[in-house]
Amino acid sequence: MATLTDDQRSFIRDNAYAAVVTTLRKDGSPHATVVWIDEENGDVVFNTARGRAKDVHLKNDPRVSAMVVDPKDQYKWVSVSGRGEMSEDGADASIDHLAKKYLDADSYPFRTAEEVRVIVRIKPEKVDSSGFDG
Repeated sequence: MATLTDDQRSFIRDNAYAAVVTTLRKDGSPHATVVWIDEENGDVVFNTARGRAKDVHLKNDPRVSAMVVDPKDQYKWVSVSGRGEMSEDGADASIDHLAKKYLDADSYPFRTAEEVRVIVRIKPEKVDSSGFDG
């Protein structure tokens, strides 16, 4: 098991930088998408909805990676790989928290009535980075 340093955790948690999350399709090919991301207690967290590609892929194969790059410095980045644990518990509050972080909105404005939100929590198994001391 790998761990994020305090600086890496802060980099993810304190900045509204988009991340690229990669999941694996059933045929094993990668599927990359841009997501809002956060850090909680050493885990990397993002949010999706039931039935979307990330949800479908992670049900089939929980391996996932997330990469965050500083948009002002392409040589400062963090990449985390691990297994995604999905939960609906707290997912609505989580997407609202991300909407505050990324849009300064009190709630997620793009939610549909039929949508079921899901938190994906990546437990780091491998951490790579550039631009951090140590």
